[in-house]
Amino acid sequence: MRTADLKGSRESTNWEGRDFSLAAAAPSPAASAAEGNRHGTVLRWLKFNAVGVLGIGVQVAVLLTLKSGFHLSYLPATALSVEAAVLHNFLWHERYTWSDRVQPSWRKSLPRLLRFNLTTGGVSIAGNLALMKFMVGLGHMNYLVANGIAIALCSLANFLVSAELVFAKRDQWTQNSSRLPLAGPPE
Repeated sequence: MRTADLKGSRESTNWEGRDFSLAAAAPSPAASAAEGNRHGTVLRWLKFNAVGVLGIGVQVAVLLTLKSGFHLSYLPATALSVEAAVLHNFLWHERYTWSDRVQPSWRKSLPRLLRFNLTTGGVSIAGNLALMKFMVGLGHMNYLVANGIAIALCSLANFLVSAELVFAKRDQWTQNSSRLPLAGPPE
């Protein structure tokens, strides 16, 4: 057998109707795009959670300072510390987590901040209260364990809300604009 024949047989051997060519083994462009999109979503999810961990630190630090240092009652101190964490997280998400989707500017960031506060802030407060009532009040779970679970579950919901409504790609915004008409599309 000649070298050219061997080369040809290695690249596209058809054995009982099966195609073993290199082209058949290569993923389609759609499959490659889907894999890249999954990788991008996983990376963005990791960034989102890294920012969230920092936000938890901000929330605890502000709460301790307001409660212990300024002797503020725990409810107003909690509300202010949650808002401090929301503002912290928004700034990092805009400049780090979704930096490829937005161009920070006062004109474009303020409406996005309003959407972020109304969506993720609402999800965080309502979700945490409902989950804590269910797990601690009804399930008698340790409040710290329940709080960790609530944070994790609300984090997933907040990621999805942020990705679809707050930091959505321009083409997604035009499709979703009837859901939340707050100050136009993000850039």
